This record gives sequence, C-alpha cells and structure tokens, in this order.
Amino acid sequence: MTKISGPGRKLTRLVFATIVAAAIALAVVVSEVIRAPDEFTTRPELVNDVTQLNPIVVGKAIAPTTREEIMDAVKNCDGAISIGGARHSMGGQIASPGSLHIDMRHFDRIVALSPEQKEITVEAGITWRAIQERIDQANLAVQVMQSYANFTVGGSLSVNAHGRYIGSGPIIQSVKSIEVVLADGSLVQASPERNPDIFNGVIGGYGGLGVITQATLRLADNVKLKRHAETMPLSQYKKYFLARIRSSADAAFHNADIYPPGYETVHAVTFTKTDEPVTVSDRLIPRDKSYRQERLGYWLISRWRWGAWLRQHVLDPIDFRDEPVVWRNYEASYDAFELEPVSRSISTFVLEEYFVPVDHFDGFVDRMRRILQRHKVNVINVSVRSAKEDHRSLLAWARTEMFAFVLYYNQDTTSDAQKRVGEWTRELIDAAIASGGSYYLPYQLHATENQFLQAYPRAPEFFQLKKRLDPTNKFRNQLWNKYYHPSGG
Repeated sequence: MTKISGPGRKLTRLVFATIVAAAIALAVVVSEVIRAPDEFTTRPELVNDVTQLNPIVVGKAIAPTTREEIMDAVKNCDGAISIGGARHSMGGQIASPGSLHIDMRHFDRIVALSPEQKEITVEAGITWRAIQERIDQANLAVQVMQSYANFTVGGSLSVNAHGRYIGSGPIIQSVKSIEVVLADGSLVQASPERNPDIFNGVIGGYGGLGVITQATLRLADNVKLKRHAETMPLSQYKKYFLARIRSSADAAFHNADIYPPGYETVHAVTFTKTDEPVTVSDRLIPRDKSYRQERLGYWLISRWRWGAWLRQHVLDPIDFRDEPVVWRNYEASYDAFELEPVSRSISTFVLEEYFVPVDHFDGFVDRMRRILQRHKVNVINVSVRSAKEDHRSLLAWARTEMFAFVLYYNQDTTSDAQKRVGEWTRELIDAAIASGGSYYLPYQLHATENQFLQAYPRAPEFFQLKKRLDPTNKFRNQLWNKYYHPSGG
C-alpha cells in the first residue's frame, strides 16, 4: 500500500474534515425538526416507558394529588396495582396488564425544608429538579441522586439509584425516613431505626411492597466545582482512580467514559471543590435549554460510520478543552431530554448497567470488550462510576465497593433485534456474576431467573417480606411478574 505523506496527507485531512463538516451540517438540519417528545402515551390506559419498547395496557390510570387518594385507591382495589413516575425504567417496571396504575407525577409538593438540619421532606412524585430549585435558594444541594434531575424521587428510591458522587453509595444512604402505603391501605413510617425491614425492602424494591408517598432526605452544601479531564489507556484507569480520585477529599463528581468500538481508551472527568470564582453564571442548567448540540452528537455517534471516531478525536476534545468552574447544583441538574432521539419507532436508545467489585475491574473489562465486539453492539458509551457498599437494601446491587459500568446503546425495535440484545445481555450478566458482581434491575428483563437470584441473593428475604406485607400480591409490574411466584410455582 502506498503511504501518503507531505501535501497528500494534508489533502486527505482536508477532505476528511470537509466530509465531517458536511455530515455535521446535515445533522444540524435534521436537529432543527427535533421537538420535545410528546407524553409517552396519549391514552392513560396505555403505559409505556422512555424506550417505547414496553407498551402495557392497564385497567385504569389515576393521578392522585393527596395521600388520602392513594390510601383509598389501594385499600379499595381488589386487583393488581402498579406505580409509575417519570417512566425512565426500561423493562416494564412501572406497569402490569389490567392493573390500577397510580401515576405519581402530580403528587409533588415540598412538605418541609430545614436548612439548619440540611434536610428536606417531599412527596414522592416530585422531581429532583423541583427540589434543586427550592434548596438552591438556601445554597444546599442533593446529597445523592442519579445524573439526570427530571426523574421522580419515588422512582429513584424504588430503584435505589446512584450517581457520580465520590465516596457515596446508593441513594438509600442519604434517606432519613420514608412514608409508605401498604397493601391494606394503611400508612407506615419507616427508617433505619423504625420498621427497618420495610425501609430496607421498599428502597430498591421496585414498587413491590407499597406506594412510597413521602421521603425525608439529607442534603449537602452547594459548593463550587472545577472540572478536569484526562484521557488514558483503559489499562491505567484502575490505578489512576485508586491513587487520584478514590481518596481525594475534594473530588465530588467523577466518571470515566470508555470509547467504543475498541474499548481500549478511557476519558476520565472529575469535578473537585474549589474556591475559584465560577465561570458559568447559571446556578442551575436553564430549563429551556435545547440540548441540540448534545443530541446532535448522539445522532452522529449512533448513526454515522465515523461517529465514534468523531466523538473521541473531535467532539470530546472540543467539549473538554476548558476547565469550567460551576456550582454543584448546576452539574447535577441535567435533563434526560438531551438523550432523546428524533424518533424511537425504528431504533431506540437503551441503558444497561453492571456492577463489579473493584479488584475485578480488569477481568470484567476484558470479558465485556469481547462480548460487545463479537455481537457488534452499537454502543454509544460505557460510563464507569464508583459506589460504596450497601448493607441495607434487601436487593442491594453493591454488596461491596463496586465499579459501575453504565452501557448506553442503540438497538432496532424489531423482535429479532430484541432477541439478539437478550443474548449478549445474558452473556454480560454472566460475566458480571463471574466477577463477583451483579446487574441493575431497572432495565430490560433479559436475565434468567437463575441469574436474578445469583445477582440478588437476598431476594428470597424480599419475597418473604412481600408475602407478609402484600399477601394477595396487589403490587405488581413486569419485573415482579417475571421473578416473583407467590404460589411457589
């Protein structure tokens, strides 16, 4: 093969740059037609999630605004009940066919705020963004939440969410107490000290034990953070994290993105506390932000042959060329709309997540790489995060200190495509279990029952608690329809 050099190389780069510019220009035109998606369904009886892969026809849907409405609805319902919030779970965890569906999004008041105690009490249907807008006035921040702020508190507690917070574990560790409506319509208070079995079962219990109506959350200070990014071989990342990030008293947020399709390079981003003046004046990301640039980037990465290269060598170097100083609330106020594609009818974007003990990082990475490459998975991103162990939740996904691998990918919506996703998903689950880890339950229900029980060894305790609290199996969704067998079958 003839090697291009000198002017020829410059011309080649110019041609390639022109192609890239043309592709971006075309994508900009496409992005102009992007609008905020309509409600996930126009029929209250048809409940779907953000992926649009799980349409479920329920018997009736209600949107209560008071605790009494929820208690009466549960008490007087003789059939199945399902519970939904922002609808970002991705495997039917929010609905069951023919059920009474309780849509919590209008049950969303702030009940009490104590800046002195750094605590807030809220109704479960409130979004984290609404909380941020209130507590920012007191220069306080959420202690632990997921990366996006437009999820509901009840949903986040139900999945025992986590985020990019250094030195923190799942959200259960930041919850002081909860209020729950049980299957008989009664209201109970639960905390680590009061009804701890209910507290440990409901948080991370995916709506299987009752309706979370209220929560008291611990808050943190809203400090200034400076961003720093480094790119390195993936083989060096574990050592880098343990030496530079894990023990840092100033690190607040951290994640590292593994670049597909080679899965050999990682881009680590850390936000550390600083006294420097902010360079971004907004205290929260504006609600009306278009996210056009971010959505354009995801479109290029997922649909264009050279998209992954463009991200690693062009888009990220541009996006991370500076080291901005922002408020903690700003960095925690992203809207999941930035991930929303033009359409989900032919293909859709989906998440999966795997948890691996720190010592098994390298072994799992090797297995993951081989699986994703062999199946030619259209991966957009693999984000690596860390989480401390959780000794409370009955369905704890972090039984020891873990690295989390958040897999964001594009898949077609055909039945054959979903079958193929199930195949490589089960291989990844086996890889995580073989590494002493687990997988996350808010996503598509591809895991076998044996895989579920291996990843969640305390599930039988959860099921026994459910039999006691919900003897007629009122609280259902597709997750529990698959893995919970109250008759023993």
